Amino acid sequence: MSIRWAGPFAASLLLGACGATVERANDGPETVPEAVIALAAPHQDVQTARLRPEDGCYWYRHAGPVETTLLPLRAVDGRPICTASEPPTTS
Repeated sequence: MSIRWAGPFAASLLLGACGATVERANDGPETVPEAVIALAAPHQDVQTARLRPEDGCYWYRHAGPVETTLLPLRAVDGRPICTASEPPTTS
């Protein structure tokens, strides 16, 4: 039995583990409100935008030349588009 293939095989397994993984914020169908689409700056994929409950902001999937990643959806002025947070309550 030849073990010449073991090195390249092990290397391909290790390199395969380095691939970028993008987690979706929500697997169900979610529509982005028209007001959010109107606020979004051009050249962002608003069709993939989802509201992340962790931070209350919209994120979209950016497919770059090297990897696909989630980026915050930004308004024309550069600010991230987020839902309004509740004001702090005083006791």
